[in-house]
Amino acid sequence: MKKMRKMAAALLCVAMVAGMVTGCGGETAPKEKANLNVVALTGPTGMGMVKLMADNEAGETAVNYNVELVGAADEITGKIVNGDVDIAAVPCNLASVLYNKTEGKVKIAAVNTLGVLYMLETGNGESVQSVADLAGKTIVTTGKGTTPEYILNYILKANGLDPEKDVTIEYKAEANEVAALIQQGGAEIAMLPQPMVTTVMAKTEGVRVALDMTEEWAKAQGEDGKQLVTGTIIVRSDVLENNKEAVDTFLEEYKASIDYITENVTEGAELVAKYEIIPSAAIAEKAIPACNMVFLSGEEMQQSVAAYLEVLAEANPAAVGGTLPDEGFYYLP
Repeated sequence: MKKMRKMAAALLCVAMVAGMVTGCGGETAPKEKANLNVVALTGPTGMGMVKLMADNEAGETAVNYNVELVGAADEITGKIVNGDVDIAAVPCNLASVLYNKTEGKVKIAAVNTLGVLYMLETGNGESVQSVADLAGKTIVTTGKGTTPEYILNYILKANGLDPEKDVTIEYKAEANEVAALIQQGGAEIAMLPQPMVTTVMAKTEGVRVALDMTEEWAKAQGEDGKQLVTGTIIVRSDVLENNKEAVDTFLEEYKASIDYITENVTEGAELVAKYEIIPSAAIAEKAIPACNMVFLSGEEMQQSVAAYLEVLAEANPAAVGGTLPDEGFYYLP
């Protein structure tokens, strides 16, 4: 009799536990959402993330995201190295630098932005229709010793121009300084990134896009050329190892966010302004199509990134962290 009572009690406990798991309706309790810390720059990489941010605030994402937008890439480096963030949107060369610096503790998972550099001609000028037309010109730009210089030099050389002899390049410390010169009539030819290009053109009459440097890069690469890469998504290797499902979900939801912004430009511009990436929705609406937001993963991502990093490494090995990253750099699901 005692054995039967003990058995009945055990069965009752099992039933109670099952009831707590399944609930009154007999359905399995919802799985608790994973949490990921994400950081992005207040530029095209952040612009592509705004729909995900809005959905996250509304509780409509499959993962809980703590998203932070910062103004400079340097602010991201420490957060990644210290393990404060799981996923970051960073310039492509910084991804390589971090991979080398941390000895493989980060991986690149996607390309989120292609080239955003444009050559502008001011004063209603029409003299620059090709890269060759830059011969004898003075180009005002920013980024001495960084990727804009290496990209510009690569494209000039590919078109038979010596950056030190055939053109004059004046480097300024900040893009805002270049923009101010354009507005004051102090620069005939200038190279700037988006969304600064859109802002300058909205404020200054007679300015036009003379050359899309992303297109010129593709021409220089040839028929089998890879795309000019600007922004990427990196993931801490330990997070990928321990929480791969959540990372893959983020990549899917981030891709959906980029698709939404590029396909619904007006609504996307409102979100860009809401999160103060660009203060004006009107300017954001003009900038979005020119910011080249994309989502490349897998082999397509690897091929374009590898080709881009090779150009940078040839110009300055320090730009990629001293050496080109090995195969372990790439997350190929």
